[in-house]
Amino acid sequence: MHILLVDDEVELTEPLTRLLQRQGYKVDVAADGKAGCELALNGDYDLLILDWMLPGESGLEICRELRSRHQTTPVLFLTAKDTLDDRVDGLDAGADDYLVKPFELRELLARVRALLRRPSALEPTAAAPIQYEDLTLDQVNQIAQRRQRTIELSEKETQLLAYLMQHPHQLLTHQQIYDAVWGGAKPSSNALAAQMRLLRRKIEQGSALIHTVYGKGYRFGSPSGE
Repeated sequence: MHILLVDDEVELTEPLTRLLQRQGYKVDVAADGKAGCELALNGDYDLLILDWMLPGESGLEICRELRSRHQTTPVLFLTAKDTLDDRVDGLDAGADDYLVKPFELRELLARVRALLRRPSALEPTAAAPIQYEDLTLDQVNQIAQRRQRTIELSEKETQLLAYLMQHPHQLLTHQQIYDAVWGGAKPSSNALAAQMRLLRRKIEQGSALIHTVYGKGYRFGSPSGE
């Protein structure tokens, strides 16, 4: 597996690179945003680890550039930003997960393994379009259709929406969602809430489909269908 690490903190990149290499990963490192963006666009990587704040070009800008070119390489942000709004901004740019600084290296390894695993929601057996009322999800092309509107989704949004649509009107606990969408690895603080907020913004137009069950999880489906 080939990983690109883009961060300008040498005191972080050096031990992190050694750790990843000991785990059998091939690692390239860039210390500024412009160099990192060029490598990300032209290299063949299985995972990108991006610092949010970088000289030259931010990790957020790199992620947006990749997604605008329809590159789906998983992106893990390293960031000191931990508000829900920050996470929504990152997910909207196309990030897959966050790790808030400072962090434990073993936690980073767990997130790397989770992102490099192929989640079940996009396996070929689950690739057929899913229909719920006026919402259709094309998992292969990461596109939803609702009320004659085409909605482009990130890979993580596609995985999450597929899982919700496959279990309408059921209470899905936080842990069930982690297992199905994040491969069992609990995402960092606020990541699930931010992902749900962004998904709601995209698919709901005056008609709520994703309902929060406070303290427990989420339920998908229109109230009339319950």
